[in-house]
Amino acid sequence: MTTPFERLKDVDPLVHAPARLAILTALSACRSADFTYLRRITGLTQGNLGSHLTKLEDGGLVSVKKSFVGRKPQTTASLTDAGRAAIDGWWAAIDRARGDTEEWNEEA
Repeated sequence: MTTPFERLKDVDPLVHAPARLAILTALSACRSADFTYLRRITGLTQGNLGSHLTKLEDGGLVSVKKSFVGRKPQTTASLTDAGRAAIDGWWAAIDRARGDTEEWNEEA
């Protein structure tokens, strides 16, 4: 029988990394967000945010669109259906682990 603690190792590391979790959680609260807004609310640097968005996009969890507004470039990100399922699954796994841990009583 596995313990709640052992099951935590199965949480998706693409989602579980703190910076990516912050991005996915922010995007789950809105339809889409531009790069500047994401940078401000996550506290990530420009390079760090860009790197994590690329990883999330490569993983199929985020869609990134680049366009121009006037002459200014604009990058917008949104969750894909897979991204929504991944963040919902992460929250469910964490909630399950918390509940299982509260009920857990290791036998000697």
